[in-house]
Amino acid sequence: MIPEIELKSSQEIKQFQEDELKKLLYYLKDNSTYYQRVFKRQNIQISDINTLEDLQKIPVTTKEDLHRYNDDFICIDSSNIIDYVTTSGTTGNPVFFGLSDKDLERLAYNEAISFACSKVTKNDTIQLMTTIDRRFLAGLAYFLGARKLGAGIIRVGAGIPELQWDSILKFKPSYLIAVPSFLLKLIEYAENNGITVNSSSVKGVICIGEPLKNQDFSDNVLSLKIKEKWDIELYSTYASTEMSTAFSECEFQQGGHHHPELIIVEILDDHNQPVMEGEEGELVITTLGVETVPLLRFKTGDVIKAHHQPCKCGRNTLRLGPVIGRKKHMIKYKGTTIYPPAMYNLLNDFSAIENYIIELDRNEVGLDNITIKVGTKASSEDLMQRLKDHIRAKLRVLPTIMILSIDAVNKLNFPGINRKPILFVDKRK
Repeated sequence: MIPEIELKSSQEIKQFQEDELKKLLYYLKDNSTYYQRVFKRQNIQISDINTLEDLQKIPVTTKEDLHRYNDDFICIDSSNIIDYVTTSGTTGNPVFFGLSDKDLERLAYNEAISFACSKVTKNDTIQLMTTIDRRFLAGLAYFLGARKLGAGIIRVGAGIPELQWDSILKFKPSYLIAVPSFLLKLIEYAENNGITVNSSSVKGVICIGEPLKNQDFSDNVLSLKIKEKWDIELYSTYASTEMSTAFSECEFQQGGHHHPELIIVEILDDHNQPVMEGEEGELVITTLGVETVPLLRFKTGDVIKAHHQPCKCGRNTLRLGPVIGRKKHMIKYKGTTIYPPAMYNLLNDFSAIENYIIELDRNEVGLDNITIKVGTKASSEDLMQRLKDHIRAKLRVLPTIMILSIDAVNKLNFPGINRKPILFVDKRK
């Protein structure tokens, strides 16, 4: 199930996107209060925007813009909004996104072709290990995508290893949708309860929320720890509520494939200029086919690298590598630039660490200060020394480390009604 446009030449894909961009610009001109204001203030004539390169004539849209002018981005009457979702709010207050019938159909199409990219077929059954409620878009997208593809779906929700295994053994799903670190808890539960994981029906997992690969697409520590015990395929995905689009790996697992009928991609530097091919930069997206809250040159905040070589699967679309970090989360610590994912990988090296959170603040002279709080049952003295040695060897600097109870860290991971575990908190504000 590969869309025809993804097999076209790069020039044909570019021409297709430029035609779609024109449609979007006229739609925004007619329906978006926010972009009407931008076009007028910047004296932008849509007739001057004819190529993807011409996007440089339009200012970027930031998360702050979305927060401040949320209602002005909505392009349809509220009576036509069918579903209400909000962002997770990991870098600020949640933003409202409504979806029309057309948006829900687009969402289903996106997830169906993303599943197919990861070798899921209509003959498969998928077990959903993430919430479908709490105004969470991803769970709904997975459900709609499975129905569009014709696959079966088991809506178990997040957590509860006992219930997950009960469903796996009873309904025999071939794929799971899960946060990768939760798979370690499933393995632990199986080992403690006489379940042989490699005798189960599961052959692959669509993984969300945490990185599985290093920048060269080799398995990172978390991925290796899972595969050491469970012989399954792990597929990375990258998506967000703002994009309403997913970048999913194919069987060759060399980055998330771009769906050009759904989204335009730019990789920009600190001055909002395109980076050279192969260089890292901030992912900036323009949504195509979105009716309620379409976005034009939206800065995701994620630092990422695009790969343009054709894939062995036959698709000619670009692929996104693992997220290097969030722009706002870049840390300058004792002369060394660090992104939180690098620390996540180091902490995942230790099986004794059950959970963790990284807190960033500033010391009395205004310099960044990092505190890593880990939850464990192990001897704190022995773990502390091994952890210090490992972090110092890999990062060349040593943050402050605190050993806490598992429950204490869990409360920091899930404050209030958060749907996702918070692993990083920036207190520098």
